[in-house]
Amino acid sequence: MHPFRKAVENRDEAAIEALLAENVLFASPVVFKPYAGKAITAAILRGVMRVFEDFVYVREIANPDGRDHALVFTATVDGKRIQGCDFLHFDEEGKIDDFTVMVRPLSAAKALAEAMGAQFDRIAHEAGQAAGAAGSGEEARS
Repeated sequence: MHPFRKAVENRDEAAIEALLAENVLFASPVVFKPYAGKAITAAILRGVMRVFEDFVYVREIANPDGRDHALVFTATVDGKRIQGCDFLHFDEEGKIDDFTVMVRPLSAAKALAEAMGAQFDRIAHEAGQAAGAAGSGEEARS
C-alpha cells in the first residue's frame, strides 16, 4: 500500500501534508485553474476529508517506476455516491508534485463543488496561516 493511501485511510493530516512537495500543483475536479503550493493543497485536502463520508480507496494502480499512481476511490457527498480517482506524480524526492482529481457522476461532482464551496473560506484561512510570510501560492476559484 502506498504511503499516501495509508495516510489518507488513516486520516493522518500531518502524514498527508508531509508527502506534498512545496511546489505541488493541485487540479480540482470542479475548478478550472489549478492551485499551486503545499499550503493551499493541504488545506483543500483537509476540506475534502471534512466533506467526504464513507471514503475508501478501491484500487491502486502504479507505474513501474513508482513515480505515477492512480488511486480509485468511492465516497458520499451530501447523500450522493461519488466515484473518483486521484492521479499522483512524485518528484525525485518522493514528494507529490502533481495531484489531479477526477470524479463522476455529474450530480455527485456538483454536490462536491457545493460542499467544497462552503468550505472555501476556511480552506483559504488555513492555507494563509500555514503559508505565513512565504505566501500560499496561486489560489484559483471559478
